[in-house]
Parts: sequence; structure tokens; C-alpha cells
Amino acid sequence: MTTKNKLMAAALASVIGVPAFAEEVSIGVPTWTGAQAIAYVLGEVVETRIGGKVEYVPGNNATIFQAMDQGEGDIDVHPDVWLPNQESFTKQYVDGAGTVTLSSNPYQGNQGFCVSKDFAAANSITDIADLGRPDVAALMDSDGNGLGEMWIGAPGWASANVNEVKVRDYGLLDFIEPIRAEEAVKTARIKDSIAKGEGYAFYCYEPHAVWYMFDVVMLTEPTFDPAKYVMVQPSDDADWYEKSMVATKDDLKQVQIAWSNSLADRSPAIAEFFMNFALTADDVSSLAFEISANGREPAEVASDWVAANSDRVDAMLGL
Repeated sequence: MTTKNKLMAAALASVIGVPAFAEEVSIGVPTWTGAQAIAYVLGEVVETRIGGKVEYVPGNNATIFQAMDQGEGDIDVHPDVWLPNQESFTKQYVDGAGTVTLSSNPYQGNQGFCVSKDFAAANSITDIADLGRPDVAALMDSDGNGLGEMWIGAPGWASANVNEVKVRDYGLLDFIEPIRAEEAVKTARIKDSIAKGEGYAFYCYEPHAVWYMFDVVMLTEPTFDPAKYVMVQPSDDADWYEKSMVATKDDLKQVQIAWSNSLADRSPAIAEFFMNFALTADDVSSLAFEISANGREPAEVASDWVAANSDRVDAMLGL
């Protein structure tokens, strides 16, 4: 049976409630909300439209890519690969080992640093350099150690490494303390700082629920210049911090899913669906907002999205 016929058989099977064949996939679930939303949309389609079995496996970027490389089904797919942030992994496993496939249907991402609109307006903050003003840094110092806090990302995020270098190369280390913590900690701190009228800066990106949750603004940075953006990730060199130099805004990102090449042999219909899978940045922002702001379960949000976008899902399945 060809893969196309399997997909058609699976669709028919989902209607009559009897699976035509057993296909399985383990979906990696990183910590950020957008990735969680996409993971569950993938899983919802696999379960309800292909008739497959899904397991959700929490993990960071390194863990997910290593599992995909091994190809044993422990983790088969990464739902939200940001490039060039995670380029060290794609170079190793997609370009080098050839064990992982990267989707050719990306959405666009934009990264930067944000503060609340009220804090920005009250203190004339528009650019990243403004965080290095002593008066601004003092307003962001919640623990009294003389440095303003800025969340740069969660542990395990490649972007957090970039942001750590940026804080140094933007000349902010004498004023700003870069903080790594899970994203939920950042969200709670934004809410608390706004409620108390305090200053707080944080790594932000689009798409993301934060734009629907709070009135925030992204600060300007020097225009992206590849000559001033030399980033070495820890997975490439133990001396990554010393060998990196980032003094410019990130370029716009290409964001897509990636999956283990072994999936095509084990679950060909699922692999073909992944090849055709595509979301927009607006899709991801709205999904993330429902999860983060409205407190809904990712599975419920994904189920509603798939039901409301049946024609798009059909196209992804080649039906």
C-alpha cells in the first residue's frame, strides 16, 4: 500500500472508527507555549484524522534532537525549531548526520527585548541601550543587589545563550543581571511588575501570547549585521561565551518542525503529514494565547483549532 493510499485509508478509518493500520509517533514538547501548542495540534491531527497513537514527551532542544537522531521512537519530532537559533543542532543532525528532516514550510519569527508600555513611556525607554541608564537599571532592581533584572530565556534555550552574549556586548553587564528561568516565572514577573508599577525587561518574540496578555513594547536594537553577529553555541565549543560576539539585533527567524528520518519507515502516513504541515505566526500566537492567558489545556485548544480548520488540515493530509 502506498503512503497516499495509507493516508486515504486512515482518513476513512477515522470516520468508521476502525484504524486501518497502526502508526505511532512520540512528539517532543519543549517548555515554551508556542511549541506546546504546535505539539498538540500535530498530535490531534495524528489521532483524529490519521488514526495514529501519540505520546507527548517533555524535553529541551538537545534532548529532542538527540532522540530524533537515534531514531528509536523515543522522540520523533520537534514541533518548533527556530533558525538560526538552533542551527548548531540542524547542522549536526540534518546537514551532518542526515538523520533528521527539517520542514520546508516555516513561519516567520521576530526576537528582541521588551518592557511594559507604561514603564517605557514613563522613563523614555525606546532602545536596548536605555536599559544601561543608571536610573532605569535602578527601577528594575527588585532584589536590591544594584543590578536590574532582565529575563533572557529558559535553561536549555539557544536564544538564552545569544541573549547572554548580547547583554555583555551591548555594554549592559554593569547595570543588568541576565536571568535564566522557566517561561512561567517570566510571565508571573511581568504581571507582578505591571501591578506594582515596577520596571522589568525580558526577552520577547513573535509569535507569542504575551502580545495579547500585556501591553508591552519591543525595544529597538542596532539593525541586524552579520559581521557583528558571531554566535558559537555551547554544543559547538566549551569556550562559546568568549568566542561569541553579538552586538546587533537578530535577523528574522524561520521556524518549522523537524522529525526523525526513521519515522518514514515506521509511520509513513505521519511522516508525509509532517512534510505538508504548515502554520502561520498568527495561528501560533492565537493558540499560545488560549493556553497562557485563558488557562486552557493545550489538547483542548488543539482540538478546537483542528475542528475549525478542517479544510486546511485536509490539504495537509493530501485529501
